[in-house]
Amino acid sequence: MPPNPKRILVIAMRFLGDVLLTTPLIHSLKLAYPDAEIDVLVYANTAAMLEGNQDINQILTTVNRPTFADYGRLVPQLFRHYDLAMVTQSGDRPFLYGLLATTKRVALVPSKNTTGWWKRYFVQHWVEFDDNTHTVLQHLKLLNALNIKKYFALIPPQCSETEQLLKQYPFINSNKDYVVLHPHPQWAYKQWTSEAWIELGHYLHELGLTLVLSCGPSKQEIDYVANIEQQLPEGAINLAGQVSLAQLTTIISKAKLYIGPDTGITHLAAATGIPVIALFGPTNPVKWAPFPVAYQSEANPFDKIGDQQVNNVHLIQGAGDCVPCDLEGCDRHRLSHSDCLSKLSAKKIQMLVLSILQKDKKA
Repeated sequence: MPPNPKRILVIAMRFLGDVLLTTPLIHSLKLAYPDAEIDVLVYANTAAMLEGNQDINQILTTVNRPTFADYGRLVPQLFRHYDLAMVTQSGDRPFLYGLLATTKRVALVPSKNTTGWWKRYFVQHWVEFDDNTHTVLQHLKLLNALNIKKYFALIPPQCSETEQLLKQYPFINSNKDYVVLHPHPQWAYKQWTSEAWIELGHYLHELGLTLVLSCGPSKQEIDYVANIEQQLPEGAINLAGQVSLAQLTTIISKAKLYIGPDTGITHLAAATGIPVIALFGPTNPVKWAPFPVAYQSEANPFDKIGDQQVNNVHLIQGAGDCVPCDLEGCDRHRLSHSDCLSKLSAKKIQMLVLSILQKDKKA
C-alpha cells in the first residue's frame, strides 16, 4: 500500500443508500490523508447524495448501462490517475474500473465459492462480501490494509441554499411540529400498503402534527404519493418531485419524526439524527438497517430478527416466521408484494409514534 497516497478513488456504484453508506469510509480516508485528493465514482443518478461533501475533491459519474461511447469518455479519466483505489462493490464493472485506475487496489470481493473468487489475486488487500456484516462496517474493514483510524458517522448531502428553502417552505421553522412520511420505496417488494399510510396519517394529524410527504422523482412514485395525499386530512404538504436530496435532508433534519420503508431516504433520515421509524420486511437488517447516529462500534448495530431500537433508529419488522427471507418479495421479483409488510398493522406504528413523542416531551 502507498504510505501517503496523493490521489484516491472510491468506487461506489449502486443505489442512493449505498452511496451514503460509503461516506464513513470516505471521511476516514480524508482524516488520515488530509492533503490527498479523493474522487468518488458513482452512477449519475446517485451523485446528489454526495452534494456538498467536503471530503470529496471530484465526483465522477457514469450511466447505469454504459455504451462504448460512455466507456470512451470515462476510461481516460480513470486510467492510472490514482495512487489508490477503494472498490466498495464486488461486481465486475466496479472491479474493472479499479484495475484501470491504479496498480494499488483494496476491494470487496465475492466469496471464494463463487465465480468472482479470482478477483482477490488482482488486489493488494481484499475483504470478502458478507451478508452478516452491516454495509458500513464492511466498507470500513477495507481500511484495515491502511492501518488508519475508522470513523463511523454518515455524512448526508449539504444544502447550500438554506435561507431560500426556509422562505419557500415556512412550515420548516414554524411553531408547529411536523413528521416526514416517505411512503414509496424504489422497489415494490419493500412497500407498506397505502391504506396503512393513510390510517397512520390521520392518526398523526390527530396528534397535532403537520404531515410532510416525500418520494423519489419517478412518475409512479409521485402519482402514488399524490393518491395518498388526497385521502389525508387537509393541510398535508406534498414535496414529491419538488426538492433536491440536499433540501430534503434539511427538511428532515428539522422534523419531529421520520417514518419510511427500507429505502435510501430512510438511511438519509437516520443520518440527520432525528428519530426514525424504519419499516422492514424481506430485507436482512443486519446488513441493511439504517445506521444509527453516534454508533461507534465494529459490532453490528442490529440483529436479524425482531423489532429493535438503536439510538435514533427504531426498526420494525413485518410479521411472519419467514422474516427476513432476504428475497425480493413473495413472488421473487422487485415488483412483487411482501405479505410480511402487507400484514404490518398501522396501529403498531401508532403506538410506537406515541411512545417516541412522550419520551421526547420528558427529555
